Amino acid sequence: MPALQWLRPGTRFRLAEMPEVTGILLKANECRALVRLDRPEQDVEFADQEGQPRRFQCRGTHVTSWAPTTVVEPVGFEPHFQDEENDMSKSATKSKSKATKSESKAGKPAKAAKAHGKLSCLDAAAKVLAEAKEPMTTKALIEAMAAKKLWTSPGGKTPAATLYSAILRELGKGKESRFKKTDKGLFAAK
Repeated sequence: MPALQWLRPGTRFRLAEMPEVTGILLKANECRALVRLDRPEQDVEFADQEGQPRRFQCRGTHVTSWAPTTVVEPVGFEPHFQDEENDMSKSATKSKSKATKSESKAGKPAKAAKAHGKLSCLDAAAKVLAEAKEPMTTKALIEAMAAKKLWTSPGGKTPAATLYSAILRELGKGKESRFKKTDKGLFAAK
């Protein structure tokens, strides 16, 4: 039986360990799966405008997140399932735009400058490191970017920590990375 992370959004499922628990997968990634669980059916009674009692059965739902590795049994699919909040196409569009940027001299995708001409924090850091003769800390990079008027923090409390994590994310790209880590807390241009 598959795990939630391998199913398409809109798949109706039954929990493998507890078949009485059913629901629909809203979206999933490697960190979590958002599901809408079915609640048990119950009899509901209310008085209409004329005071007549009306009875019907209803089933509520509950949206929660589960581990994406939860094993389930797919029991159907709801093809018309679309929810603006749960539409995964937005992230897919963002990924595609990264691949279509202009090519640099080495044939690697180049980071495009923003429309208003200002560099992003990561682009400014790459430029400062390319001009620097020695590795720098992110705190020194933030100060150098501000001194050269390439980038200034929009008011964040820890811009150096934010830059540090952004550089680490780019280092995860391997050969496409513009940075290299030379020592603990020190970065240089590739």
